[in-house]
Amino acid sequence: MKVVLLGYMGVGKSTLGRLLAKTFDLRFIDLDAYIESKEQLTIPEVFQKKGEIYFRKAESLALHEIISKEDNFVLSLGGGTPVYGNNMQNIMEAPGVASVYLKLNIQTLVDRLFLQREFRPLISHYEDKNEFEEFVRKHLFERQQFYFMADHVLDLSGKNASDSLEDLIQVMNQNT
Repeated sequence: MKVVLLGYMGVGKSTLGRLLAKTFDLRFIDLDAYIESKEQLTIPEVFQKKGEIYFRKAESLALHEIISKEDNFVLSLGGGTPVYGNNMQNIMEAPGVASVYLKLNIQTLVDRLFLQREFRPLISHYEDKNEFEEFVRKHLFERQQFYFMADHVLDLSGKNASDSLEDLIQVMNQNT
């Protein structure tokens, strides 16, 4: 089983990915952690020292490496991964890969991310919550066209991690 979890930052891709991998006894790969290991830098350091364009190229290479060589895994993508280059097309065309868009309502995303912004390079400069919400709405609108290309869409709004995992397991069982 090859599972790729995608969606906006803060939706819970890594949390659910770890839980799903444990449930099915699969290897869990967080794409950002994979890149950090290869680069020997944190993602914010890569952005700061080498820039976003470099990061996006490294991200595409890492994605291709994982989906073309690994046998079974649960892969959690960065929020922007499906949007850049041919990443979403590569995911859709990769043999045996099931992709799942993890979706969350906008207010939950804004509340969650505003508290986490210092750890996220793309949003770390926001101080005003209203401006931040406007950014998230616009950014999510631009990215959703790629997210909705996933094989499955799973709305996690109003659900805890346990309920979200159960829903994700149901989707994966339908896929096998």
